[in-house]
Amino acid sequence: MTAPEQTFRNKKQRKQQVKLRKPGFAVAKYVRMSPRKVRLVVDVIRGKSVQDAEDLLRFIPRSASEPVAKVLASAIANAENNHGLDVDNLVVAEAWVGKNLVMKRFASRARGRSSRILKPFSEITIVVREAGEAA
Repeated sequence: MTAPEQTFRNKKQRKQQVKLRKPGFAVAKYVRMSPRKVRLVVDVIRGKSVQDAEDLLRFIPRSASEPVAKVLASAIANAENNHGLDVDNLVVAEAWVGKNLVMKRFASRARGRSSRILKPFSEITIVVREAGEAA
């Protein structure tokens, strides 16, 4: 016999329960950088230990490494302070970059025409777990 489904009074409680399942979880929304550029940096740190990831981000010569390092530091702090996990055993379990809004601008061109300039935003999500913990 299975346990009965847990019911929630509202959407906020359900979201909170989902967040509790991911101990070291951090998101940065509206990062003013192309998702493709940020994804190149995030792919490097996925699966690495937290110390290795921090060291890599410190020396990667890309501008996207700064916001990714901030999100990683936030995920580490959330895991340590909210869930009591040991920082020395943490691993970057999941990391992904999503598309966010796109600002559209127009630039003057030759012969009285104009062209569209797209300025994309990114959303960076990083989840850290202890090394031996299952997904």
